[in-house]
Amino acid sequence: MNIGFIGVGKLGIPCAEEIVKKGHTVFGYDTAKITSELIIQKPTIKDAVTGADIVFVAVPTPHHEDYDGRRPTSHLPPKDFNYDIVNDVLEEADMHMTKDQLLVLISTVLPGTTRREFVPRVTHTRFVYNPYLIAMGTVGWDMINPEMVMIGTDDGSETGDAKQLKEFYQSIMENDPRYVIGTYDECECIKVFYNTFISTKLSFVNMIQDVAQRQGNINVDVVTKALAESTQRIMSPAYMTAGMGDGGSCHPRDNIALRYMAKELNLEYDIFDNIMKAREIQAKNLAKFVVETKKKYGGSIFLNGISYKPGVPYIDGSYALLVDHYVKELGHSMIYIDPLASEMPSSQVSLGGIILLAHPTPYLDYSTDSVFIDPWRKMKPDPKYLVIQYGNTR
Repeated sequence: MNIGFIGVGKLGIPCAEEIVKKGHTVFGYDTAKITSELIIQKPTIKDAVTGADIVFVAVPTPHHEDYDGRRPTSHLPPKDFNYDIVNDVLEEADMHMTKDQLLVLISTVLPGTTRREFVPRVTHTRFVYNPYLIAMGTVGWDMINPEMVMIGTDDGSETGDAKQLKEFYQSIMENDPRYVIGTYDECECIKVFYNTFISTKLSFVNMIQDVAQRQGNINVDVVTKALAESTQRIMSPAYMTAGMGDGGSCHPRDNIALRYMAKELNLEYDIFDNIMKAREIQAKNLAKFVVETKKKYGGSIFLNGISYKPGVPYIDGSYALLVDHYVKELGHSMIYIDPLASEMPSSQVSLGGIILLAHPTPYLDYSTDSVFIDPWRKMKPDPKYLVIQYGNTR
């Protein structure tokens, strides 16, 4: 294949060279001289894209240097990436491309940016968003041995443009990565939240280090090793399904107690307070959605499950009841449905209205005019009901 590569710098050079090593020809364009004998440097973007089957754009989305983390940033106002370079390059490349070619952006952007900023600028050719998971120093190796390959299209379809790009990658990969094909927005989310997940992990273990330093008699490595080897719940896919928040007799109260510890040890920051605030705001957001749904469709509101998890009678720390608290604050009430934690209505009674599936399995046969709000996104579509998958806005 003939491949165009726009932005052949510290990221683009290693990636483009790996493509050449796999038998493809790469035409590169950069504002600076390309320091690679494997890449055919072209003087303009037009020259780099002409005759190319696929064109990759790997230009920066920079912040001001004050935001790069080498100096304190928490006092600075939040700021999006700068997309001027991407916008200019996409417009120029698109002018000289056709529908027979595929334009691929790999630069990091915030969720919603591709659809808002870039798609309107690409009118002559086909377009895919394809961010990389790479680390400086191992860029080339990471590119052909990725953990996963993200391919974002308008509707998340696995055919057409996504299929073409996947087949290209399959021809150059040295491993067998996962291919995650979704919408532009989903792939934008995966990329930035992957990075910030790592930041969160590092901040968390360094917080344990601060606790060890202040509390005494603690080796941080003993603690973090025990956590890292806990593969049932912590280092596993467990608790990676969005739905109802955590509950039970331990999790909320442990965070509350650790807020006290953070103050006593004068850590000067409080991750636990932020966790609890996020938990409460997330519950309030769900409560608002429940009330808005009631206003739209009418009927009573049923809370399907009030214990902190299915199969137990315990309501300690119940997230469902936290949502109920906020529903009451909004001037509405919920009818509890839980075979272990509340009195159940007579089986002869036909119940219908708005049902929040705090537990994912309905406990009653609700009437056919019911509206289910499913924060777990597990209830299958049923022509008898309206099922709203909370958290799925495709």
